Amino acid sequence: MIEIIGVRFKKAGKLYYFDPDGMQMEEGSHAIVETVRGVEYGTVIKSNTLVDESEVIQPLKKVIRKATSEDDESEAQNRLREKDAFGICEEKIAKHGLDMKLIDVEITFDHNKLIFYFTSDERVDFRELVKELAGVFRTRIELRQIGVRDEAKMLNGIGICGRPLCCATFLGDFQPVSIKMAKEQSLSLNPTKISGICGRLMCCLKYEEDVYEELNKKMPSVGDIISTVDGTGEILSTNVLMQTVKAAVRKKENDPPTIDFYPVDEIKVIKAKRRKKHEEEPLDTSLDD
Repeated sequence: MIEIIGVRFKKAGKLYYFDPDGMQMEEGSHAIVETVRGVEYGTVIKSNTLVDESEVIQPLKKVIRKATSEDDESEAQNRLREKDAFGICEEKIAKHGLDMKLIDVEITFDHNKLIFYFTSDERVDFRELVKELAGVFRTRIELRQIGVRDEAKMLNGIGICGRPLCCATFLGDFQPVSIKMAKEQSLSLNPTKISGICGRLMCCLKYEEDVYEELNKKMPSVGDIISTVDGTGEILSTNVLMQTVKAAVRKKENDPPTIDFYPVDEIKVIKAKRRKKHEEEPLDTSLDD
């Protein structure tokens, strides 16, 4: 077993593990840690916890120190510097006539690097822009092109459910989403109804997918011929969550059909007219669109 703490650098960012190095870190407190980008200021999401060594990637970097009041003030000043840098960069982009949309700016806690995130429909030659920004800020400059999902995560917004976007409030990582999930849940395949404001399939299609996959294993298909306590009939529709089918049933061959609902456990499929075919179409959720 190894002792770790979980640190997050953005509100809905990825959770990273660090070695507390003997320090007791409380959830909600702040810590100064070393990352691949340099020294960073993060929020402790998971306090001191013992986990199996196989659950973490070794070697773990150690926490430098608990954040002091001076560190808190420095972090607040960095947020103000980021706003200033955003405005300056937008002016430089317009000056060079570059076809790119600036989304966000980040400055590392130790001021070692300034990162500009942008979107563009094509490749952008920003070498001259980087030189000019480096001359203004006197630090390392990185311009990083991101995809539409990451743009929505950074900017936030209101989804069709009326709530703030999941990716911007609590989702640390994007999960692959496919059209199969919408089919499994009997949702409308109208793109405007199953797509988020980023234009991609909604992340929430993933939430209940495991449940629907398990329930659909027991469900027959529309058009199947079934045997019920009332006689033989044809399935007209199915309700996955209720585990029921709506069927037109005839008690005798020449009787008029009666429509009723039957639990899946109380029917037997006599003839399957068609099988369920779901072509999985995974959606790329990586940074490179």
